[in-house]
Amino acid sequence: MRYRSTRGHAPLVSADQALRAGVAPDGGLYLPQTLPQFEPNAFAEDQDLGALAGRLLRPFFADSALADSLPGICASAFDFPLPLVTPDPAEPGLQVLELFHGPTGAFKDFGARFLFRAFDAIANPDNPITVLAATSGDTGGAVGCAAEGARHARAVILFPKGRISAFQERQLCCWRDPVTALRVNDDFDACQRLVKTAFADKALSARHGLSSANSISIGRLLPQMAYWAQASLEIFARTGTRPGLVVPTGNLGNGFAALLARACGLPIGPVVLATNANATLSDWHASGQYTARQSIATLANAMDVGAPSNFERLSGFGADLVEDVVRVDDAAIRQRIVSTHAASGYIACPHTATALEAYARMAPARRAERVWIAAATAHPCKFADAVEPLIGQRLTPPPSLAEVLQRPVRLTDIAARLDELAAQLEPGRAG
Repeated sequence: MRYRSTRGHAPLVSADQALRAGVAPDGGLYLPQTLPQFEPNAFAEDQDLGALAGRLLRPFFADSALADSLPGICASAFDFPLPLVTPDPAEPGLQVLELFHGPTGAFKDFGARFLFRAFDAIANPDNPITVLAATSGDTGGAVGCAAEGARHARAVILFPKGRISAFQERQLCCWRDPVTALRVNDDFDACQRLVKTAFADKALSARHGLSSANSISIGRLLPQMAYWAQASLEIFARTGTRPGLVVPTGNLGNGFAALLARACGLPIGPVVLATNANATLSDWHASGQYTARQSIATLANAMDVGAPSNFERLSGFGADLVEDVVRVDDAAIRQRIVSTHAASGYIACPHTATALEAYARMAPARRAERVWIAAATAHPCKFADAVEPLIGQRLTPPPSLAEVLQRPVRLTDIAARLDELAAQLEPGRAG
């Protein structure tokens, strides 16, 4: 398997080279040159997620330095529950895939844990890796947790000042070496631009072995296919019908992973993207014209993206594969959290609520055509300040999230400038 750049001006590379580079030399994003095709019966019914992921990802890592390590990486990375639940017994056609049972309470644990295990397998003391990760909320926590204690890779996490929840900020800044948290005095898009600028500086990138853990890295997207595969296979085996997916998305990583899984033959029906009030994707879907813009702050802050990086992948892959894009503003998010809890007792984080609202807006006949799977992307305790007043009760964090509150915090403030980031990358500063 070889990987190509979306911009078409970079050499083909192996999977491990694509993971290590993060971004292609021409500034493009890596995609598999070809896609393997699977039949549903290629996967055993009783396979746990680690075994299923190893089977699904095997062709993507063929002939790479990670081929032999892949089964162990998957087994180690995906060792936590992945429940598919019915939040409201009165609405059995709606299933919620809870992606927040990993150590940092967010779906980003899947990709981050896979990626850092892969990095430790391909890096060495003489050729280490520095992972730059811009985060709008949950990526950084997952990256920090996955990187803590890594032997040959360090993580430098950039996040926007004043744009994430108090708990998210604490979770970004509580990890020990080799992890550094940088609070950027700007928005997420500025953090993302700063990371891309650092990659474009060839001398800086080579000096520090820069790589990415954002969804611009193909190493983040590929493992995310696994949970969509497992959930869709379960519903397909039960009903004989391909389930539809409702995917909360900001930078388009989670949504693109679902489309990638479907393109590989997994039994997935229509894919609906749910966004917050940031209108870039919904306007594109309505008009056919893509216009990046400044992000705006919302209650679902991990999706506060005005220039989603993975649109570059989507536009060259098959943008017509997206069934719909539903924009959900803060008022509707709040109301959906309230109404869902009142109807069934189920507690949704603001991002999950965008998916539930997108489902609720479907015509009844469309909902009845198939089972729909909505992704629950983060534990509601990560947004307790927003959720608790709406449902009128205190939330109890799971042990992994409660432990974050006991850890000391380490962070450095910087401006959104390459020279300030470069200074933090020098030995003795980051990590």
